[in-house]
Amino acid sequence: MRASELRELSEEELQNKEKELKEQLFKLKIQHSLGQLDNPMKMKLIKRDIARIKTILNERRREQANNEGKK
Repeated sequence: MRASELRELSEEELQNKEKELKEQLFKLKIQHSLGQLDNPMKMKLIKRDIARIKTILNERRREQANNEGKK
């Protein structure tokens, strides 16, 4: 997923998406350990998507903290 697409989602939607991706990653890790994983690059892509989501959530939290501090 692209960062621009993720930025359009609400905070709750981002958290749900992160949870969903973590579950997918867990399943892929199990498949990998059993030697059943067809495309190991999928794990890398999911990890990157999780990192993008975490980055966006942290940016929003910092922005909120800065706005509250200015009041």
